[in-house]
Amino acid sequence: MPVVLRRAVEADAGELLTLQRAAYVTTAQLYRDPFLPPLLETLEQVAEAIRSEIVLAAVDGHRIVGSARIRIEGSVGHMGRLVVAPDREGTGFGVRLVKAVQEHAPPSVRRFELFTGAKSERHIALYWLLGFEEFDRRFSDEGIELVYMSRDRT
Repeated sequence: MPVVLRRAVEADAGELLTLQRAAYVTTAQLYRDPFLPPLLETLEQVAEAIRSEIVLAAVDGHRIVGSARIRIEGSVGHMGRLVVAPDREGTGFGVRLVKAVQEHAPPSVRRFELFTGAKSERHIALYWLLGFEEFDRRFSDEGIELVYMSRDRT
């Protein structure tokens, strides 16, 4: 059965939160910080994101194996919480999710932006591959260097 990409619904919130926490464990280890915002997000916050943003779920049978979000502000789509189940990393879901969430953005979105940690070399390489370019670097409140990347809609 092929993996299906679909809009998440509120009933998915618990599974999405579990997936997000599993996916961010390795990131937390990389940065030696167990208090990264994706690990602290609550069930209600995930449900609110589903209600107010475009949240996609990659579903394999009855299991969600990936997810991505995009929040629209004017002509900019802010992408985030791109997560893939740890046992599915390296299988192309990340690429599919990034492309799909951009396709779900309304035509008024002319630019896509995202950020990732500077030590997350695999993520940065993925975004470069997909046409994103770095436009800024800043430190988070937790002291983590963040790389901000963007691409225009083509």
